[in-house]
Amino acid sequence: MSEQQAQPIFSIEKLYVKDLSLEVPNAPKIFLEASQPEVEMQIQTQSQPINDGYFECTLTITVTAKNAERTYFLVEVAQAGLFLIRNVPDEDLEPILGMACPNILFPYVREAVSDLVTRAGFPPVVLAPLNFEQMYMQRQAQQMATQDAPATVQ
Repeated sequence: MSEQQAQPIFSIEKLYVKDLSLEVPNAPKIFLEASQPEVEMQIQTQSQPINDGYFECTLTITVTAKNAERTYFLVEVAQAGLFLIRNVPDEDLEPILGMACPNILFPYVREAVSDLVTRAGFPPVVLAPLNFEQMYMQRQAQQMATQDAPATVQ
């Protein structure tokens, strides 16, 4: 095997919106209300091998704005990327898919959420930067705790 073939390869092959959803269930009456909604955000990352070193990574963010009685809006964006990852040790592959790829996808999700909310007639929602490394480490710690927990017999 030549030295060039053994070099790690990481490239972005394609970035694309996999799913996009906007709901404003209480329009137009919601625009006449003066109360400020609470904004909640949920994040999910997912990756899967496609073939021969190609992986799809999807970052899904759901943003909901509501007050006690009504939903103002619900936005869901699933931004995906097709990545070529070769000659990378197995122990490094999962962190790349869990941290590096979502970091690449996040600015696109952030822009889509802000644009959709603005198009719906609301002030833009600008998502704060996310620490995907910390989120990945927390998931790893939870998985380790689950594996180390003694099984209960009923």
